[in-house]
Amino acid sequence: MGFLDFFKSKPSGAKSAGAGAAEKPTRLGRVGRRLDIKKRFELMREAISGTMSNFYKAFDKQEDRVVGLKILDPEKTKAFEDRFKGLKKPSEGEISVKLVHKNIVHTYEHGITTDGEPYLVMEFIDGPGLNYVLLGEQRHILEGNLLPLLRQIADALYAVHLAGFIHRDVCPRNVIVDTEQGVLKLIDFGLTIPNKPEFCQPGNRTGNPNYMAPELVKRQKTDVRVDIFAFGVTAYELCCGQLPWGARGLTGRAAMDHVARPPDDIREHRGAIHPALADAIMKCLEQEPAKRIASMDEFLRRIKHVEFEDKL
Repeated sequence: MGFLDFFKSKPSGAKSAGAGAAEKPTRLGRVGRRLDIKKRFELMREAISGTMSNFYKAFDKQEDRVVGLKILDPEKTKAFEDRFKGLKKPSEGEISVKLVHKNIVHTYEHGITTDGEPYLVMEFIDGPGLNYVLLGEQRHILEGNLLPLLRQIADALYAVHLAGFIHRDVCPRNVIVDTEQGVLKLIDFGLTIPNKPEFCQPGNRTGNPNYMAPELVKRQKTDVRVDIFAFGVTAYELCCGQLPWGARGLTGRAAMDHVARPPDDIREHRGAIHPALADAIMKCLEQEPAKRIASMDEFLRRIKHVEFEDKL
């Protein structure tokens, strides 16, 4: 079975009207003594630098397997955690090990290195991010496969919400195509917070401006609907090859359009899209949270009976 055929044949892990609930963890990641990176791991590839971390492909000599090794910048991590002083916010590692689902990267363990850096050891995913798929020669992966791809992202995000968290950085870059298993994997919980009122107060604006919900831009109270908006932008981009507002940017100005004007109707750029899918995506992009789809379960119910979508 080819990679694309796998996507077409693999049913969504649906529960309760099509939504895949988080799988019950078989074990939580362990936190041990301070880790000596050089003794335990053979680094197989130069670091990929993120905003707050470096990521390595590494061979774990203790477990005899290839893993992903994420080492966080302690100063940048502390600066983010300090936004939640007095709230006992769980760390990225503590959050990641609780999220066990077929469409979420599996974190084996977390802790602190001998140099005082937080680290996570996770499964290594051999495949591109959806941001590269959108821009590169692998765009053919999307052709005829949008429905299973969107359902997998929605399943993963629904599992995050069921576990009591808000991802807050949903975008194509944080969805990896696992070419070995033929599935998508949601990654990067560095900005993830508990879905509790004290963590969702106005002012904490984080994430990629191109996928930022209007209530984040306006520094209002937030909830899981910021993820649903970002999912809607991602889904729109996968379907149309562009953002709902056209222009792209890396500053806060890019997000101002999300407040100033409604998104272009998806049918303007993909006229043959299935009506139920088009309506569901546009409902994710409602500027007012109260008018937006309220849960990923609702999104999955809305497209439950959609069986096809036209090619790009």
